[in-house]
Amino acid sequence: MPTSHATPPSHNQLDTKAQAWSALFSEPMSDLVKRYTSSVFFDKRLWQADIAGSLAHAEMLAAQGIISQEDHAAIQRGMAQITQEIESGAFEWKLDLEDVHLNIEARLTQLVGDAGKRLHTGRSRNDQVATDVRLWLRSEIDLIGGLLTELQTALVEVAANNVEVILPGFTHLQVAQPVSFAHHLLAYVEMFARDAERMADVRRRVNVLPLGSAALAGTTYPLDRERVARSLGMEGVCQNSLDAVSDRDFAIEFTAAASLCMVHVSRLSEELIIWMSQNFGFIKIADRFTTGSSIMPQKKNPDVPELARGKTGRVVGHLMGLITLMKGQPLAYNKDNQEDKEPLFDTVDTLKDTLRIFAEMVGGQVNPATGQKEGGISVNAQAMEEAAKKGYATATDLADYLVKKGLPFRDAHETVAHAVKAATSHACDLSELPLTVLQDFHPSIEKDVYEVLSLRGSLNARNTLGGTAPAQVRLQIARHQARLG
Repeated sequence: MPTSHATPPSHNQLDTKAQAWSALFSEPMSDLVKRYTSSVFFDKRLWQADIAGSLAHAEMLAAQGIISQEDHAAIQRGMAQITQEIESGAFEWKLDLEDVHLNIEARLTQLVGDAGKRLHTGRSRNDQVATDVRLWLRSEIDLIGGLLTELQTALVEVAANNVEVILPGFTHLQVAQPVSFAHHLLAYVEMFARDAERMADVRRRVNVLPLGSAALAGTTYPLDRERVARSLGMEGVCQNSLDAVSDRDFAIEFTAAASLCMVHVSRLSEELIIWMSQNFGFIKIADRFTTGSSIMPQKKNPDVPELARGKTGRVVGHLMGLITLMKGQPLAYNKDNQEDKEPLFDTVDTLKDTLRIFAEMVGGQVNPATGQKEGGISVNAQAMEEAAKKGYATATDLADYLVKKGLPFRDAHETVAHAVKAATSHACDLSELPLTVLQDFHPSIEKDVYEVLSLRGSLNARNTLGGTAPAQVRLQIARHQARLG
């Protein structure tokens, strides 16, 4: 049987196709497969990271004598023009070129010729994409850290204005004990502070360089990977080439941290929704963060917190998707990993948008017409205090009072339960029971019990570290203000 020999493609054909594997194949990729496998229309957002990684790689190649200084200068020139083209919108992203990496490399080769082709020496798209995603995610984590600071600052500001406001604290959504509204808000500051710590910790593991691991086994070229890491501001170099190109732990870990942050947003959202309802009436959310009903003219709906609560499920879903994506992959790189980007990108976008709008909704904004800051949340202190009176919120205080008189706590607990039953039958608060009635439950009860049974007295009594007493709350506000700058 005669052997057929494929005609070698011309230099120009290689420049146009820019597919590193094209000489091996006897037929072009089908249009359906192109569309199915292409990632360029979502991974093009990595272009700045791709160019930064390429420039650091080229600088190292020149320093190591792997490419000439002339080629290095040409690559720098070409990348500068590509940057200008992308920023101006003139760059043509081509589906045929599959992804951001080949699109940029093909345009570089058009601009500077063989120097562009030499850029890929000592690297593969496997270590290139892992580097790009890490560089991109690092900068996004920095932005998210700033947004978390803004949200915490907004919450602290509202707390500082509401230290003396009494809110019914709940367990099981039943009135439990009175707390300072500021103390309640500071609980969320603690949550978001932990989120910021987690993000900073994730950043350390994101900020490690895979580049130079090539396809999976390293390279025969004398690369200086530490030099590239220093150029890119990365804290270290991946130590195993197989792990470097196939690891997506950093993306999963980030999405886990983002999911937990969104869960905290969702918990706050749930409370804002409840507090805004007519049955509670504790707060009002500014009109610019709410919507009306198409049929019920009296409605004002808390769409922002409701949507944030819904978007939390979306982010948690991305976490599950990424974990499932990785669970069955053998070493090293597999095409499955192309599916890491869209959930990661959407997680970043969703978290940033949510934090940004919540910081503004909580903290308010400056009205350009008046120059005055208008809060996004208005507090109805009277409604909160009235609600705190409805659930015998100071019952535990009466039990503590009796313990200080010498009763074992369990006996005091039982005594107060009888007192609450009596108050319920009289449809009054514990503080409204006559002293003689209270003394029927225990003779050691004296007139000073009424200070104990007051909401303000209950609040002030919890003057221990982490407690809700206004003095303690002010100390915590000062701590957070110092920490947040």
